[in-house]
Amino acid sequence: MDKTKAGYREGIISILTNIGLFGIKIWAGIIAGSVALLADAWHTIADSLSSLIVIIGSKLASKKADGDHPFGYGRWEPIAAIFIGIFLLLIALNFIYESVIRFREQETADFGIIAIVVTLISVVAKGGLAYYAFYLYRETGNLSVKADGWHHQSDAITSVVILAGIFLSGRLWWIDSLLGGIVSLILVYAVFEIMKDAIKKLLGEKPDPELIRRVESIIENSYHEDVMPHHYHLHNYIDHKELTFHIKVDDDMDIHGGHLIATDIENKILRELNVIATIHVEPRNFRHKSD
Repeated sequence: MDKTKAGYREGIISILTNIGLFGIKIWAGIIAGSVALLADAWHTIADSLSSLIVIIGSKLASKKADGDHPFGYGRWEPIAAIFIGIFLLLIALNFIYESVIRFREQETADFGIIAIVVTLISVVAKGGLAYYAFYLYRETGNLSVKADGWHHQSDAITSVVILAGIFLSGRLWWIDSLLGGIVSLILVYAVFEIMKDAIKKLLGEKPDPELIRRVESIIENSYHEDVMPHHYHLHNYIDHKELTFHIKVDDDMDIHGGHLIATDIENKILRELNVIATIHVEPRNFRHKSD
């Protein structure tokens, strides 16, 4: 499965599941007279916005390169992940606010049996969505799907917090406030992870040592010590990667000979590693200031 299909599938399943959870939470909230469940229901439907961003991000990232964007639109994927991260951060701040208010006013949770059943359903459903999103991320590397997985996981934890409040609020009036603060910290950490990965992709990143090892192995198998690669830079456009580096060749080699070697290495890297390489050729005895 490619990244685009993974984004579509995860987003659509997430939206449909959240709509279903919204319905049963609204019903349970009205029956039980629970403000917390009603608020959680609206929080659940708001999750569909996150999933919608996943779909839009995957669609935009799938657009082919054109004259205006010669490297494609793949970086829409981490941009979508950043939007989801911001959305999660707002939720975390809201949890902090609610926790403070509940502690100050000494409010406790007041749920019935219906609320317990609905909350358990929410835990299982959101946990399942998180597991599925992380599975798709491992298979495709889609960052926005991973971000949505963190969102589902945070929602499952939120439901667990509510469930804990059901059983402990009668003895510990402040338990909702405490657990709300814990959830907030978990959400903030999730935002950090999402933002870190996405921003690293946008700003540029150091090539993976394993990628460099494989590139140098390709060169060594073809040219032994006659060609010396160095000065690597990786440009990650999400749907494809471009690697630029230098090679040092014999001082007496002419332009044509250097061009043939560079082109041969570029073709082998593309064929074996699916990475587009651009190589700068220079004489062996030339020294950069950074060498």
